[in-house]
Amino acid sequence: MADAASQVLLGSGLTILSQPLMYVKVLIQVGYEPLPPTIGRNIFGRQVCQLPGLFCYAQHIASIDGKRGLFTGLTPRLCSGVLGTVVHGKVLQHYQECDKVEETGSGNVQKEVSSSFDRVIKETTREMMARSAATLITHPFHVITLRSMVQFIGRESKYCGLCDSIVTIYREEGILGFFAGLIPRLLGDIISLWLCNSLAYLVNTYALDSGVSTMNEMKSYSQAVTGHPSRNSSFSIFQVRKTEAQRFDNLLGRSRAGFQTQIFLNLNPARFPLQRTAGLEEAFG
Repeated sequence: MADAASQVLLGSGLTILSQPLMYVKVLIQVGYEPLPPTIGRNIFGRQVCQLPGLFCYAQHIASIDGKRGLFTGLTPRLCSGVLGTVVHGKVLQHYQECDKVEETGSGNVQKEVSSSFDRVIKETTREMMARSAATLITHPFHVITLRSMVQFIGRESKYCGLCDSIVTIYREEGILGFFAGLIPRLLGDIISLWLCNSLAYLVNTYALDSGVSTMNEMKSYSQAVTGHPSRNSSFSIFQVRKTEAQRFDNLLGRSRAGFQTQIFLNLNPARFPLQRTAGLEEAFG
């Protein structure tokens, strides 16, 4: 219980601290570019046009809505983080209890030692189930968070509070409106998880020499290193998720951001317009 509470508190603190940058990131990913490009130099010293950085965008938002405006969408995001942490922990705890029951029921029967690859498959499958359950429970808050952020583009006030947003979505779209974009979000999480753990297993098994004294320490970092390319490889699906989460919404920010006005019925129709508008490569990461 203490571990779960500490995880919730730590996660909530990080969510609050990262909210301004998360807000700017979402606006950039939906194509919002209010500031003109500037002349700068790349790593080779050549003059190129560069878009302003995250902090310039944050200053632009603060100049319009004040510093408090940088925390738009914080409440549903906090709810999502707390619920996700609790559900994720409960699912993993259930699997651990099942393992204890199996060990107790087996008695003195000697169990076969599973290979490292089998352990990776087992742990990844359990993590996938835990993340999927957390995503399913928290997705309505994720939809509210995205829409409350995107409405800044059109200077609208359709999603002002958590309760008002819930009523608005239910009245206009029904229950299904709370789960818009769920499938691409699940696909992105699952693909990223399996790629990350698979790459980490390959690195730990074949790239690291077991004779190195610091092998255990290097293995602890390998999963963090492989996580970045794994997430990047599934970035297009995460970008489709943000579009799908607004698919039935008529916020002005969608048209101003250059999105198609068609309804995205599934993953492929959403992805093709994004490819034509270079939306999949916007704000990579």
